[in-house]
Amino acid sequence: AIKKSNPDSTQGLKEWQAEVKFLGKFSHPNVVKLFGYCWENKNFLLVYEYMQKGSLDMHLFREGAEPLTWDIRIKIAMGAAQGLAFFHTTDNNVICRDNYNAKLSDFGLARLGPVNGESYVSTDIAGTYGYMAPEYMATGRLYVKSDVYAFGVVMLEIITGLSASADYNQNGTGRNLVEWAKPFLTNIKGIQRIIDSRLDQDYPTK
Repeated sequence: AIKKSNPDSTQGLKEWQAEVKFLGKFSHPNVVKLFGYCWENKNFLLVYEYMQKGSLDMHLFREGAEPLTWDIRIKIAMGAAQGLAFFHTTDNNVICRDNYNAKLSDFGLARLGPVNGESYVSTDIAGTYGYMAPEYMATGRLYVKSDVYAFGVVMLEIITGLSASADYNQNGTGRNLVEWAKPFLTNIKGIQRIIDSRLDQDYPTK
């Protein structure tokens, strides 16, 4: 699989450089492998291993897609959790092999951010609305815990089958999946009310 960054975007170049440096140093079974990269004539290319099942958002939100079973959702969630230390994620950064072993991709923002628990201030708010931690949106300050917030948002998407970003406009206003789900997360009955209806209640109740 080949990822091409925007040659006219400073942010795109920074993220390309960050991914090359990051993936060149580390290897993890739940992180997509970088096979090569190229920077020629303002074309910033990254060559990754091919993931047959595509991205998680394709399975959760694409019209006509067969709903993922509860067991597969749990398997994907566990794989994503095992790669938590390596990523700043949105659901389209969680990609699946043919057996639904989840791997994580797109690390630009996370690697431009903090390390070792420290904070990092960005003057350019970048990321995907719906997944960015509130403190980052308000202050431009990134923490390692910002990754945990994004991970939690993806877990909500896996449970509900709803997209955290689909209802946001370009200016960042719209329904917030986290705020919508909060009142339901205090008890089992509430959680059952927001579980993806396409599962037809085919999931453990305890």
